Amino acid sequence: MKTSWRNASLAASAVAVLTLTTACGQESGTSASSQNVGATAGAAGTIAGVGSGTGITGGAAGAGATASATGEATTGGAAAQGSAAGELAISANAELGKILSDSKGMTLYRFDADTAEPPKSNCDGDCATTWPPVSADDVSAGDGIDKSLLGEVTRSDGTKQLTVDGWPAYYYAKDANPGDTSGQGVGNKWFALAPDGKKAKSESAEAAGLSVRKDPNLGEIVVDKNGMTVYRFLKDKAWPEPVSNCNGDCLEKWPAVAPVDFNDTKDIPEKGYMNFTRGDGVKQQTLNCSPIYTFSGDKAPGDINGQGVQGVWYAVAPDGKLVGAPKQ
Repeated sequence: MKTSWRNASLAASAVAVLTLTTACGQESGTSASSQNVGATAGAAGTIAGVGSGTGITGGAAGAGATASATGEATTGGAAAQGSAAGELAISANAELGKILSDSKGMTLYRFDADTAEPPKSNCDGDCATTWPPVSADDVSAGDGIDKSLLGEVTRSDGTKQLTVDGWPAYYYAKDANPGDTSGQGVGNKWFALAPDGKKAKSESAEAAGLSVRKDPNLGEIVVDKNGMTVYRFLKDKAWPEPVSNCNGDCLEKWPAVAPVDFNDTKDIPEKGYMNFTRGDGVKQQTLNCSPIYTFSGDKAPGDINGQGVQGVWYAVAPDGKLVGAPKQ
């Protein structure tokens, strides 16, 4: 198959940064910095142990772009690893709209860590077991698919992988049946392929950056724009200024929530809504001045697998309080 792709235009949107003119817990109006300068290497070492103790790898909320963040152990799946994709088709998904599938109806995905110009796959080893590459052999464009967008790239093992507008295409090993899209949003790096090679986006993707969900077990809890549960860490500090004590391996398991403009929230109180700069230089959002996170062990919107982990991680109520935590 002759390699071809279009020039992609990538737009970057700047995240608006909210600042607070007073330190958290202060009512006098005295100006204070929102920089985190209190995290120490000792604290990082202690908390790294907390993260590693969960026994979780990968997940829908992970921030890593490597196989370690996406290659959770999986076997089987109806992705027909190594089989020919045949005639590609456009499938209608109630949540994602039009998505690309193979001749058997299995969903095709793309990976944010790859590149389209030039095409290059960065998913090998365990990652390629979880996300089997779609072979470029015997692929054709079905109705409504621009065949000029279809190409191929030579992988590190010498095999040819299908590309769509330059993006290498994959299956997801956990998709068991035609039409399954369980790989959508995994690690915030994997997305179903739209027919034009772009990411398929949920109709609810325009949801607020932070909003409130009614959980049947926990009551009202905060979720991010992807519907993933937001958590707090008992060993963090909120006053007089936010300090995160989740670093290193801990941060791999519990990714920090990036700053979200208050105008992009729904049903979130404004009091104590600020962001701060962590000790590692990364900006992190707070609720009521407390640093907030997602959990790599949550695989899908609505999951609360991080609730109560090691007695220090808990979901967050809209007012920033811990949900279900023991009284301090």
